[in-house]
Amino acid sequence: MPPSDQSSSDRASASDRASASDRASAGPPSSELRDLAPQLSGVAALGGAALSLFASARELYSVFVRTLYYCAKGRREPGAVLVQMYEIGNKSLFFLTVVMGFIGMIMVFQAGQQAKRVIPDLTMLGATYLELLIRDLAASIGALMLATRVGAGIAAEIGSMVVTEQVDALRMCAADPIDYLIKPRFIASLLMTTCLIVWSAAVAFTTGMVTAYSMFDVSPETFMNVSLVDAGDLATGLAKCVAYGAAIPIVSGHSGLSTFGGSEGVGWATTRAVVNSSLAVIILNMLISAAAFLIFR
Repeated sequence: MPPSDQSSSDRASASDRASASDRASAGPPSSELRDLAPQLSGVAALGGAALSLFASARELYSVFVRTLYYCAKGRREPGAVLVQMYEIGNKSLFFLTVVMGFIGMIMVFQAGQQAKRVIPDLTMLGATYLELLIRDLAASIGALMLATRVGAGIAAEIGSMVVTEQVDALRMCAADPIDYLIKPRFIASLLMTTCLIVWSAAVAFTTGMVTAYSMFDVSPETFMNVSLVDAGDLATGLAKCVAYGAAIPIVSGHSGLSTFGGSEGVGWATTRAVVNSSLAVIILNMLISAAAFLIFR
């Protein structure tokens, strides 16, 4: 072998050994470091979850306050709220009607079966059912159904805009995504959630009345008894409608804006929006019910 070729091969092998030694001294890559990172357990895991929950709550509060600010002083885009009212309200009408219709039949049938074991008289079945429907059932069940459809749709739409850098383009144009994306959905959800829950309550009561008449021979005149419904029940039900209508777009919009990682991140954000929106509905239900008990008892 000529001396020049031998010297070049020696230099190549020396550089390979040097690069190998550099890689060895540098340690494993970042992905391996993440795999080798110790997993939290016990008190550490509980503390980490608590800190994460606190950070999420603070971010949700920030999004809510900014949304209220832009509702008062934000831009006015003609038709933006109407489009979201159609997406949230009209497209959810059939789904919510079917669900609440079956819920009404199931609740009255099961309540009648249990009541017959105690008392043979079912004349107060309609009055009791109507009170529970107005105070809690219509708002809570309807909001949980809306969280699955509306919440997932909001998170998927905003999350797709985030991963395709459309939200970054909005920020570069000095447009706040809260004002442009969340505020119209927030206003539309406040209005349409209340309308949908009132409609779903009427549907559930009607199907319950038909079930009571066909299964227990309770006449419609007897079933339509409003003697147990008072102003406190109406105020509680309306407060829950407003609270749920505000919580679903805020929680879902926050999940969409915090999306990362491409299409996989969009799916993760959608799942998180449904879970967190449903959890928000349950927590608000407990808080409003407790406050109503203290106020109207």
